[in-house]
Amino acid sequence: MKLRHITVVLAVVLFFVANTFAFGKGSLNVGRVVMKNNVADSDSVVCADTAEVKEIILEWPESMTHGIDKLLENNMFERSQVGIMVYDLDGDSVMYEHNGRQLMRPASVMKLFTACAALDNLGDDYLFQTELYYKGEICDSVLHGDIYIKGGFDPLFGTDDMYSFVSKMKQKGIFSIDGNIYADVSLKDTLKWGEGWCWDDKEVSLTPLIYEGKDVFMPNFMKFLTNQCVKHPLNYGLNHISSNDVVLIDRRSHTIDQMMGQMMKASDNLYAESLFYQLGAAKSNPYAATKKSADKVYELIGRLGLNPAEYTVADGSGLSLYNYLTPQSVVWLLKYAFKRNNIFNHLYPTLPVSGVDGTLKNRMKDSPAYGLIHAKTGTLRKVSTLAGYTKSPNGTNLAFCIFNQGILNSAEGRDFQDRVCELLVK
Repeated sequence: MKLRHITVVLAVVLFFVANTFAFGKGSLNVGRVVMKNNVADSDSVVCADTAEVKEIILEWPESMTHGIDKLLENNMFERSQVGIMVYDLDGDSVMYEHNGRQLMRPASVMKLFTACAALDNLGDDYLFQTELYYKGEICDSVLHGDIYIKGGFDPLFGTDDMYSFVSKMKQKGIFSIDGNIYADVSLKDTLKWGEGWCWDDKEVSLTPLIYEGKDVFMPNFMKFLTNQCVKHPLNYGLNHISSNDVVLIDRRSHTIDQMMGQMMKASDNLYAESLFYQLGAAKSNPYAATKKSADKVYELIGRLGLNPAEYTVADGSGLSLYNYLTPQSVVWLLKYAFKRNNIFNHLYPTLPVSGVDGTLKNRMKDSPAYGLIHAKTGTLRKVSTLAGYTKSPNGTNLAFCIFNQGILNSAEGRDFQDRVCELLVK
């Protein structure tokens, strides 16, 4: 082969190598397209030392769309699925979409719907309350009657709260209980796990009476009574407070903001389910069931301008394998929240920040996206998701959603999502 032909072949090879991207190898040159001006005659030869090279630096958002297109050429998508949507919140328009209307499992991105539905329906001043009552008469430090504890599904109820309960009993003059102790767990149904949860998920029981995040409330209450020298029956029962002749002893509460902080930053499933069941319990009689809570989320989906019948809501945490949403539905939710201060001002501060805190603390640390991505992560086996907010290089407010399904491992999905996030901000 003649020298000039070899030179042409080498130039072509080098061009394609420079513009081919594979995860883990080299770097992605997404904002740079190299153009070569050949002499006009098709029979002419372009030599490496005489070719005129022009660089066209793509401006955002062209660099973003071109870059995501290149990422999607990776062979991981021959065996896995991906859905992406990027939305311009200021211009109210879709900037990028790939499989945006495909139904996929959201994993913990489902918590975004739970949080927004709760703020929409319950209000930003809603309190999670656990209440202590007595029924009967107090005479000579003895309660001739019963003690009732009404559970409000508060996972933040802890030692200080339990100590307050017993102290307030003693302040009322109760040092001995000549009657029964009842737990009122009527806030929700008796199912201990969520619909579509796997038997080996190892999640705590979903009960309205929780002590320090565990289903051990009543044994610890009895222990506190003993330690504080309050005489009491050895056993307790279950009973619903059905009459008006009970007297409030103490009420302990935590705010919806406190709940959402742990639910979103740490992606705590128990906190998400607690918030989920508050939705069904708000106007529920006699108790909150999964369907009643899910109906509130379906109503929210309808307010987004979507058809609720096209989606499946099975729990509040995203742990269920029955949940199905689309990237579009998530972005529509983020857009809905962005336009409402009563939601956005409480939701946005709870979202993990890239490289800074929560479930994004160890991601995008050495990246142009460091500190710029405020988003909810989601992880199930073979599933990785990410959805939230950021700003473009020109200051445009963006909402985005990325669903990876059928991946080999979570790291594969996270790496892809992190690279997409880089393209959103640089």
